Amino acid sequence: MCAVHIRNRGHLPHWESSHGIYFVTFRLADSLPQSTIRRICDVEDAKPLEERHFSKQLEDYLDCGTGSCYLKQPEFAELVVHAFRKFDGIRYRMLAWCVMPNHVHAVFQPLKGHALAGILHTWKSFTALQINRRLGRSGALWQKEYYDHLIRDGEQLKRALRYTVENPVKAGLRDWPYVYVSAAALGGEAGKNVARSA
Repeated sequence: MCAVHIRNRGHLPHWESSHGIYFVTFRLADSLPQSTIRRICDVEDAKPLEERHFSKQLEDYLDCGTGSCYLKQPEFAELVVHAFRKFDGIRYRMLAWCVMPNHVHAVFQPLKGHALAGILHTWKSFTALQINRRLGRSGALWQKEYYDHLIRDGEQLKRALRYTVENPVKAGLRDWPYVYVSAAALGGEAGKNVARSA
């Protein structure tokens, strides 16, 4: 079994392992206002521990399409797709991704010599520079933090892949084209876009 170490980047701890596979979510800076996060946390904190569902509440809020939703514009969603494809097989092995209007999911495995944080930094800095330039704006495009989950077994991997692929349908996006699953994740079928209708 590979050693796991915990890296702290502020509020969220990041569990990392060499050869690990990760489910990662990162979102636009204005997609979850702090007031909304505080309100959800206050409501959930009042519940017994076993009834708390912070992440479900936050996911549902994101899926409502809050904030600027720049990634709903094809040219900006394609920039994120390009960033994912650029180093696939070189810095990481991409299993699945989904570009939503205000957030992004990816399931991938960093390759030897490439760390989770560095990969995320590359994706976010490249896309922020390009999108800000095209919008004629400056400032933070992405939320500084990101959510990552170190996949521990095959069942977790199946759940992460399913969540990633089905997120547009769950959010009511019909024929959403910015969803991909690799041949490895499909068990040998050719990697393909898997847009589905709601």
